[in-house]
Amino acid sequence: MPDPAVPARGEPPSRCDVAVVGGGIVGLAVARELSFRDPSRKVCVLEREAAIGAHQTGNNSGVIHAGIYYTPGSLKARLCVEGAARIYEYCEAKGIPYEKCGKVIVALDDSELAGLDELERRGNANGVPGLRRLSAEQIREVEPNAAGVAALHSPETGIVDFRLVAESYAADLLEAGGSLATGCEVTRLEAGSRSLAIHHRGGVLEASNAVCCAGGWSDRLAVASGADPDPRIVPFRGAYLQLVPERRDLVRSLVYPVPDPSLPFLGVHLTKRIDGEVLIGPTALLGARGLGHTLAWPGAWRMFGRWWRTGLTEISHAASRRAFVAEARRYMPALERADVMPSFAGFRAQAVARDGSLVDDFVFSATERALHVRNAPSPGATSSLAIAEMVVDEAERGF
Repeated sequence: MPDPAVPARGEPPSRCDVAVVGGGIVGLAVARELSFRDPSRKVCVLEREAAIGAHQTGNNSGVIHAGIYYTPGSLKARLCVEGAARIYEYCEAKGIPYEKCGKVIVALDDSELAGLDELERRGNANGVPGLRRLSAEQIREVEPNAAGVAALHSPETGIVDFRLVAESYAADLLEAGGSLATGCEVTRLEAGSRSLAIHHRGGVLEASNAVCCAGGWSDRLAVASGADPDPRIVPFRGAYLQLVPERRDLVRSLVYPVPDPSLPFLGVHLTKRIDGEVLIGPTALLGARGLGHTLAWPGAWRMFGRWWRTGLTEISHAASRRAFVAEARRYMPALERADVMPSFAGFRAQAVARDGSLVDDFVFSATERALHVRNAPSPGATSSLAIAEMVVDEAERGF
């Protein structure tokens, strides 16, 4: 197992060949790929927080998704299936603990069978390995405490600590000769005739080019650098409960409901973690952070008008532990309110288009001398190595 200690960070250089803005798992994977492809290339990562992976990378369920949910032919579908295979290979090579614990997606009654059929169709079209349909009796063989009329079983779905993966990417970058500066918030990119001036908290860095992987701040940085304001990042706060230690044996793997296909969220589910904890959640509430920025976007109001009923349900889950547990108990009947305790909360950077639609794929845009990763939500961590390869291909063409 690698040393989990944070790799040494330094002050940002005055100049580099390529600056990567954002020290989350996608930004670090991109920086690593840039350095590996051309060892003579000077690559620097600029991260606004005091530590890497402080936001979505370090506050998620830790699931290595297999690629079941995504529209066939989409970037999410292709990059998730490829990325999952590569994450497993990488963790094996680096000694990072992971487990292919599997996942069951449970249909509660006949009304959900059509949704399960669609997920099975998508999973098979996307090349998800080992996907199989389960009867009610077979569900209990895989998850003895789960209940439903049918399910999909994905044995290749797994779990890992993505913060450890991100730390390992950072170590790879430093070993390859790259650099990493934390506490270095970037405010804008200013293109000149021969280089790019990257304005940050400590001054200005001159780079030939930049790749911006700024997560929840990706839209602001892109617009400040001259990109189109569409789409806008709207932060959603996801809070989890967890099973008390003596009840963790309720769940062997991951148990999910059949999701609403019109939303990029997967519903309240039970998730085993690599440290042995079992999460229940998450909620999906509009985040208070940057609320003014969100409310200034016309697409946000159109989104509210379209999904207000869903919003009320999420508010009830967040306000009432009883309601939260009751949602999970629909497919895990043995679960009781006394079986849970509070866990962590994280933020999902979700892109919302001007028309109010929730953007359900990766989005990229370009400004002079820079490529911006505008939307890389789940399965962004699973797909990080595959995303990095595609981003660097695109960036090198643009450079």
